[in-house]
Amino acid sequence: MTEQFLDATYFLDHDDPAIRDFAAESTAGADGDIDRACRLFYAVRDGIRYDPYNVEISRPGLRASYCLKNGYGFCVTKAALLVASARSLGIPARPGFADVRNHLTSPRLRKLMNGSDVFVHHGYSELKLEGRWVKATPTFDQRLCDKAGIGTLDFDGRQDAMFHPFDLSGQQHMEYLRDHGPRPDVPFDEIMESWLGEYGHVFEPDRMQGTGDFAEEAEAGN
Repeated sequence: MTEQFLDATYFLDHDDPAIRDFAAESTAGADGDIDRACRLFYAVRDGIRYDPYNVEISRPGLRASYCLKNGYGFCVTKAALLVASARSLGIPARPGFADVRNHLTSPRLRKLMNGSDVFVHHGYSELKLEGRWVKATPTFDQRLCDKAGIGTLDFDGRQDAMFHPFDLSGQQHMEYLRDHGPRPDVPFDEIMESWLGEYGHVFEPDRMQGTGDFAEEAEAGN
C-alpha cells in the first residue's frame, strides 16, 4: 500500500527533474525524514507565492511541476508540490481535500467565487513520518500572513499543521466544514465537479482567473 504513495503520477510528477532538484536543494544537509519534511514544507510555503487569481483550470495547470515552474500556486497545487517533493525523497505522501469557510476572504475573491466564502476541495498534504500520517498545509506564505495579520502555520513533522481557527486579532479565520480525505493523486474530475457545482462558469476548464495581489488586498482589508 505504501508504494502508491511514493509513485510519480501525472499530477504528482516528481519524475520531472525540476521537482527532484527543488527537493534536493531544499533539504540539503537535513538529518532524517522529519527534518527533510519540515524543510520541504517551508520551501513550498514561502518559496511558492499564494495566488488564488492566476489559476489555470486544466489538467496541466494542476500539476506539481507547473506550480514550481511558475513560482506561485493555490492550495491544491501547493499541496501537490509538497507531496511530489516528499515522494521524490522516498517519504510517502498524499494530497487531501476538505471544504473550508474562509472568513477573511477578500471582496474581489468572494465575487469571483459567486459570492461564496466556502472553498470546496481545498487542498492539503499528508506525509507519513515515524509510522503515522501527519497533515500539513503549505498554502499561505509568510508575506501574505504578515499583511493579513494571520499567524503563520508552522510544521514540526509530528503534529498536524492545519489552518488556525483565529487570526492574530482573535477573529475567526478558517473553519473546516467537511473533510473529503486523502487521495493517491489529485482527483481532477472530482474537483472539477465540485467547483462547477459551487461556482459555476468561473471554474470552467481552461479558464484563467486573471491577475492581482491577494496579499495587498488582504492587508487593505485587515
